[in-house]
Amino acid sequence: MPKRDPIPENFASIEEAADFWETHSLADYWDVTKEVHFDVNLKPRIDEDILQKVKKIASQNGVSVETLINQWLKEKIETYATR
Repeated sequence: MPKRDPIPENFASIEEAADFWETHSLADYWDVTKEVHFDVNLKPRIDEDILQKVKKIASQNGVSVETLINQWLKEKIETYATR
């Protein structure tokens, strides 16, 4: 196996990590990788005019925007599931 540079323990920034991996192949380091699991919290964007209308409806019904949207999505999904 060819000699390889050690992977730094901690990169000072995302840019430093990018610089390292732009000049090194992950294939040369595959034997030191390990499987990791992580969650991703996605926050889809909603058009501002739609969001304002949803906020108003949620307020009128005494629920949060998230609760209202989840309720609507659940209803729509159930409609499609029963077709």
